[in-house]
Amino acid sequence: MGQRIFTSARCEFMSAQKAALVAPGPVPLPEAVRLAMAGQLIHHRTPAFEAIMREVGQGLGWLYQTQQDVLVLTGSGSTGMEAALVNFARSDAPVVCVGGGKFALRWAEVARAYGVEVVLLEVPWGQAASPEALGELLEAHPNTAAVTITANETSTGVHHPIEALCAVVRERSEALLLVDGITAVGVQDLGMDALGIDALVTGSQKVYAVPPGLAFVGVSERAWSRLGDLPRYGLDLARERARQCDGQTAFSPAISLIFGLQAALRLLREEGLEALWGRHARCAQATRAGVAALGLELFSAAPCNAVTAVRVPDGLDGVALATRCLELGAVIAGGQSHLKGKILRIGHLGSHRRADVIHALSTLELALESMGHPVAFGKGVGAALARFSAS
Repeated sequence: MGQRIFTSARCEFMSAQKAALVAPGPVPLPEAVRLAMAGQLIHHRTPAFEAIMREVGQGLGWLYQTQQDVLVLTGSGSTGMEAALVNFARSDAPVVCVGGGKFALRWAEVARAYGVEVVLLEVPWGQAASPEALGELLEAHPNTAAVTITANETSTGVHHPIEALCAVVRERSEALLLVDGITAVGVQDLGMDALGIDALVTGSQKVYAVPPGLAFVGVSERAWSRLGDLPRYGLDLARERARQCDGQTAFSPAISLIFGLQAALRLLREEGLEALWGRHARCAQATRAGVAALGLELFSAAPCNAVTAVRVPDGLDGVALATRCLELGAVIAGGQSHLKGKILRIGHLGSHRRADVIHALSTLELALESMGHPVAFGKGVGAALARFSAS
């Protein structure tokens, strides 16, 4: 019995390995990243590791478009969000959280867990946040300590008008600006210094194309001068800053992931920022053209270039459709929270290229047809290829 269970689990694992990752993260790992992580460990309290950390720090600063420190933390992107909030929020002042999706609301959940008052800017899921509404909310709460924004809302496929939102915060409040750029940095032009962002968070499994397990937080000098009073220990960014200025980390890091990060940043710098943004834009445009040609409706009224959210056709079970895509060889994400079973989310960020978009669309065509939805084979793929050709 035990052997049968083991064999079944191994077959499922092997099948999952063969399925293409076209969800909004994690993404496929480039060969250079895989090889870097396969190397023998070195000790993290050595000059060799310090040299790697210094190179990584420079690469992160380049990607963030900042002259400020970008700190490396061991943990998920949510760890980076929590670190930003517990270091720069205060117990005696509210945090204004711009809503609109599962990850935007995570800021609010973290704040409430630490006893911080949350003022939520309600945003319908699938819609972009209103800068004017944010400005009015800030004027009604002049003692706001921090404002949190999720630039690209992965749960809905929405790109919020981050430039305008940042400008409103800078013009109409003294609050610190904390931004979730986890699926935005590297996908689009999101310069930390130019936008006046005080804490910018990303995660390793998105544009970097490294496995999950690292978070990165860029911090402005303005934020460093206004550290809050919330309790923290493992997420004390001041302690991390002191160590990482010397090429070290405060605690034992995920050494192999940092090897992979070093390789990933070299690849990104070789590609170049504008080429990186352009590739993501082309993949997003081709995906949207493909699903439109299949007669599918976008969920987002303001689509982002990291993920395309598509409404599941009437009469189909979205959970079953995502499962069918997996069986046919592509990991396409389903909806979350109240959108479970109602949307699919096709990722096109990080290491994704034209072939990944075409694979996702062809698999979606097969899955829809197999579940009884009328499909003209090749129509979605053809529209995507035409869009790639035009661009």
